[in-house]
Amino acid sequence: MRAYESLGAATQNAGPLDTKTRALVKLGLAIGAGREGAVHSHTRRALEAGCAPDEVRHVVLLATTTMGFPSMMAALSWVEDVLSRKH
Repeated sequence: MRAYESLGAATQNAGPLDTKTRALVKLGLAIGAGREGAVHSHTRRALEAGCAPDEVRHVVLLATTTMGFPSMMAALSWVEDVLSRKH
């Protein structure tokens, strides 16, 4: 587990992206992979990184033309699972 956590830290710090941008990219990757649990987790992490709910929703909206409307709507429901608990 320590090795995995070290790998995660190394990838987070390997480039020029700021914390918010990295959080949104990771959310986009989770959406693209269609992983509900990861979308929940990365939505929480994006909010913790200072992303606004509308920024998180924008990431989901961007999936429309890449993944299709039904997949985007599924991802939006996963994001809203987390956002609805925050308010």
